[in-house]
Amino acid sequence: MNAPDADAPLIERVKRGDMKAFEMLVVKYQRRIERLIGRMVRDVDLIPDIAQETFIRAYRAIPQFRGESAFYTWLYRIAVNTAKKTLVELKRDPLITESARSSREDDDETSRTENELSDGETPDAVLASKEIAATVNAAIEALSDDLRQAITLREIEGLSYEEIAELMNCPIGTVRSRIFRAREAIAQRLRPLLDTREGERW
Repeated sequence: MNAPDADAPLIERVKRGDMKAFEMLVVKYQRRIERLIGRMVRDVDLIPDIAQETFIRAYRAIPQFRGESAFYTWLYRIAVNTAKKTLVELKRDPLITESARSSREDDDETSRTENELSDGETPDAVLASKEIAATVNAAIEALSDDLRQAITLREIEGLSYEEIAELMNCPIGTVRSRIFRAREAIAQRLRPLLDTREGERW
């Protein structure tokens, strides 16, 4: 992988006390970290605080970073642990509230709907795709933590099986099994919806 090599010079500068170098790492990875946290806690108010805490912990721990994994993977592990710790401390349900989800997804779906309509999609087709997206989201939320994290890292973040195995600290075979089971659970939720629409696929 190129990631460890690409980040190594910045990491060495951080270890020598160069705050600017750490700021560059924050800029590089902040959006990805926030996206991951958003998939875990689903509470928009918590995301910036958890992301900030993640980077504070990473800065404190960076002297111990040996480059045995990609910095990106190492940082993700800190983000996952920080998000879990926050949820335990706040005794909050990790699933998104309906109001928070609708307010966030409506923004995304509105712009997406405009694009789809401008491409000649009918309102019915757009409505159908929104319904499918909502069903997929609900299916993902219903998964166990391990399955949800595995499918999110694979399908949303685009990580390789090797990276996910390293991040989740488990064998690649376990990762494949979790992703397979997650996809099956999502497909099961979608089948009734798709059976009513000939020729549609997810």
